[in-house]
Parts: sequence; structure tokens; C-alpha cells
Amino acid sequence: MFNRFRDFFARVFTPVARFLLRCHIGPDAVTIAGTVGVCAGALIFYPMGHLLIGSLVVLVFVFSDTVDGVMARIQGRSSNWGAFLDSTLDRFGDAAIFGGIVLYYMGPGDSGLWAGIALFDLVMGTMTSYARARAEGLGMTAKGGIAERADRLVAILVAAGFHGMGVPWILPIMLALLAAASTITVVQRILIVRRQALQPPTIDA
Repeated sequence: MFNRFRDFFARVFTPVARFLLRCHIGPDAVTIAGTVGVCAGALIFYPMGHLLIGSLVVLVFVFSDTVDGVMARIQGRSSNWGAFLDSTLDRFGDAAIFGGIVLYYMGPGDSGLWAGIALFDLVMGTMTSYARARAEGLGMTAKGGIAERADRLVAILVAAGFHGMGVPWILPIMLALLAAASTITVVQRILIVRRQALQPPTIDA
């Protein structure tokens, strides 16, 4: 859903990318710094109960995921290494966000139920990414589903932000919805791969 805005954000952050390159800062450095910022924002502020501040900090650093890609394209250096590093560090950021929410519910949020559901969301989010990566490793594709990474990320940050602004019922509802949507997405990707795997091999004439 939110991937449709990728080109828009790429245009918005092109001046930032050019400035960083002029400062001799490479895309890999931006990728690493963005991940560190996301992890710090989520794991420091969420467990303390500062969900709004944490979400705003995470949101600022999440945009590095767009900036580093723009920098690589400007340099003409888009590579398998950059894609690997970006995807791998994305998993750290996602885990930190949902892990921070787990810690929030184990602490000031005081709810073992919602801590467990947040943990389930973390696991299923990882499984959606793994299903795609494993499929691509086998020469197939497993894109799509009702809850891709960008959708999950925006949804949980918005819900956590509203929670921090005094609207506490949004976050539990979103966690429950993401639990269902992530599970459905994993099943969808499994079925997508199954259809490809069971197709009869093509025979060259």
C-alpha cells in the first residue's frame, strides 16, 4: 500500500542525499546510522512508556531507508551488497520496534497478554520476510500479501504515537490486526510459492 509513495519520498530526499554525498558520507554509513537510530529510539523510549517520543525518533531514522537508496542510485553504485545490508539491518529495526513494545507491556503497560501479542507480531513479521527471501533464494518470488513491511511499520508507529498522546485503545487493536494480517500474509506467500513450485517444467522446443 505505502510503496506507492516510494517515488515521491525519493524525490523529496534527493537534495538530502546529494548533500550527504558532498560531505563524503556513503550510503552504507547512512544505512547503519539509520538502523542504530531506530533501535535506540524504540528500545530506549518504548520500555520507559514514552511511546510518542519513541515513535517520532524512529520515524526520523526510518527515512534513512529511502535516503541510502537514493544515494546509491546517484552514485550509480546500487549493488547486491547494498541490498543485502539494507534488508538485513531492516530486520534489526523491525525487531527493535516490536521488541520495544513487548518491553513496554512487560513494564509500564502492565499487560502480559498484549506483550505476548506484540511478540507474536515480531515473529510473524520476521516470517513474512523470511518467506520472501527463501523463495527468491530458490529462484521464485513471494512478494505481496495484505501486510507488507512498510504497511506494518507505518501502522505500528502511528498506533504507538496515538497511544503516547493519550489514546491507549488504538495500540492493542492495531497489534491484534497486525497479528491476523501478518499470519494471513505468511500463508499467502506460502501459497504463492507452492503454485510456482508445482508448475510443470517448461520444455524448450
